[in-house]
Amino acid sequence: MRIAVACDHAGFPLKQMVIDTILDAGHAPVDLGVYDTRPVDYPDYAEKLAGAILQKEAERGVLICGSGVGACIAANKIKGIYAGLCHDTYSAHQGVEHDNMNVLCLGERIIGAELARECVKSFLDANFLSNEERHVRRVGKIRKIEQENYATLRGGMENRNE
Repeated sequence: MRIAVACDHAGFPLKQMVIDTILDAGHAPVDLGVYDTRPVDYPDYAEKLAGAILQKEAERGVLICGSGVGACIAANKIKGIYAGLCHDTYSAHQGVEHDNMNVLCLGERIIGAELARECVKSFLDANFLSNEERHVRRVGKIRKIEQENYATLRGGMENRNE
């Protein structure tokens, strides 16, 4: 499996370990930057990673910033990207297995290297193969929300408050 990896300057110290973990697991990392600690904007790298997945240059991605929060928010704005911020191994595999997560977000300033390594392994080993009706139904509902026009959804919410 090809795994896109991207980070901002704050995530850079963790990036090489993530790439090494991907290689050790028998997968092919796609390094999308950054390549040093000069300040950059994490939304640019979230978009770059999402583009690699949507253009089928990678099947999944690992996105790293200081806390993981900003990168996760930015990635989830892109249709077809299902990013989860995980700082434990259970969430890293459960997000794939139950929610069809395709991007693992990590916070370099939050998580230690060894736990990050284990989270990446859990993410890589997991598959959305759930035939459980509840998981299929929930992921379907997420996709339906994603397909709806924001203006339509927003208009519907405003009408509820009247």
